[in-house]
Amino acid sequence: MTNGDEVRTLSDIAGPGPAPRGAGGSGGTVRPLRREDAIRNRAQILAAAEQLFTERDPRGVTMDHIAKAAGVGRATLYRRFPDPPSVAAALLDEHERVLRGRLAFGPPPLGPGAPPAQRLAAFYAAALEHLERHLPLALGIGPGPARFAGGTYRHWRAHVRALLVEAGADDPDVSVDALLSPLSPEVYQFQRHTLGFAPARIAETLGRLARGVLPDSRIG
Repeated sequence: MTNGDEVRTLSDIAGPGPAPRGAGGSGGTVRPLRREDAIRNRAQILAAAEQLFTERDPRGVTMDHIAKAAGVGRATLYRRFPDPPSVAAALLDEHERVLRGRLAFGPPPLGPGAPPAQRLAAFYAAALEHLERHLPLALGIGPGPARFAGGTYRHWRAHVRALLVEAGADDPDVSVDALLSPLSPEVYQFQRHTLGFAPARIAETLGRLARGVLPDSRIG
């Protein structure tokens, strides 16, 4: 194999020689190096893909673009990701972990301890900030089933549904997706970059939506 697809070991680089101390049987020195290569390759892929998604229309990024920019072979890339949206989803998930931590453990109103409507309004503001920073990645996942199946949407859906249940809202299973629809990357791109609305204006409007959906929560 060529094109960077093979996993190189120390013996590939230095030639045959005595096995390092502690090597247990055939292939004993290969496994740690394979793991290091896998970690390095994944980091290269994600770093290169993030730059590509930022520099061009993310929906036009191909696996060939990513492999070339990352300096890895196509086989190496496909062993980790089936398509560009899955690469974008992995990147977005890395960034979204911070927001998940704030939702679960941070101070109110974003974290626990505030009324549901306050938390929903704070979530809207935090999610919009997240989109502002990582919109190319969110667009790179693509619309439809891939986005709904992704970790980001599942986590956001679970959070907002829990707020609706806590507030005693009717039919939270249907309402939750309606409340998440303003956070669609395509909607945000249209409002932010086509219509030119400021992020603060969008956040304020979604805060009013939160108060209207959960009026008994008394946002201060």
